[in-house]
Amino acid sequence: MATVAADTIEDEARAVRAMMRYVDEGDFVTRRYVSQGREINTGTYSDHEVMIRDGMPIRDHFRLDTHGFMIARSTSAVSDFHDKAEVERIYEREVEADVLRLTGADKCVARGWLLRTSGDLSDHASKKVKGYTHQGGLQPPAGEAHVDVSTATAQRMAEATYAQAFPDGPGFSRFLITSHWRTFSPPPQDMPLALCDGRTSFGGEEKNNTLMVVDEFPEGDALTAPVEGEENLLAATIFSYHPSHRWWYFAGMERDDVLLFKFHDSDHDVTWRCPHSAFFDGSAENPNPRESIECRSVAFWE
Repeated sequence: MATVAADTIEDEARAVRAMMRYVDEGDFVTRRYVSQGREINTGTYSDHEVMIRDGMPIRDHFRLDTHGFMIARSTSAVSDFHDKAEVERIYEREVEADVLRLTGADKCVARGWLLRTSGDLSDHASKKVKGYTHQGGLQPPAGEAHVDVSTATAQRMAEATYAQAFPDGPGFSRFLITSHWRTFSPPPQDMPLALCDGRTSFGGEEKNNTLMVVDEFPEGDALTAPVEGEENLLAATIFSYHPSHRWWYFAGMERDDVLLFKFHDSDHDVTWRCPHSAFFDGSAENPNPRESIECRSVAFWE
């Protein structure tokens, strides 16, 4: 896999110092419970000060297979991202076409979208929804260093997606799971997305974080009680702090800017993952609440 060499253009980039949340080292149950408008993690986390460089002035420098992320221009026919019916009708097909354009893959299948906002979600979160599904909803920014899939989850997701979408296909030699991320609130945003150069992501301790989609959150010991078959549930990868992590963001993103970053690439000869997290940008003047849409997909090379 690619390594990080000295790069003057990167070292001279403007940087902000911000707090990044990481999972603590140690042995404890790690789960992410999600319900309408709220998300909580079990285990313990700590904030660490990190340097986050601004990649916007050198946006064309970043390569998906080198850094694990890239920024591109991409218009959308969606007029109102809060109109769920409109997004459902249009957006996933746009994302699939975009991923094919940016990666050169043979096929792409979208796997759902989600809105996030740094604004007040208290009224939204207080509404009880029976049968909550973690798709097409509105959630707060994800505020810890993570990748949305573990290696085992990625492999199962790719195999199941291909079998369902292309039952008569020849099979695939490579798969790539990505997030296609767009902010649609005016710049600057108060809580932009930070992306970790995937080549620097292997220094610290890592844990699986099992996804638990619930109507109501368990309490007390029930949060960490054993769950039969948990090893087969969807799980993310979460990271402990390591000083080698090299963080980037793109200040002042506009509606037609999209970030494409890797959850998991089965080709490990290139940079194959990209930890990421929201952070509070104290350098932004009179920032707006961040509103964003993310859509994950699986691309295939046959």
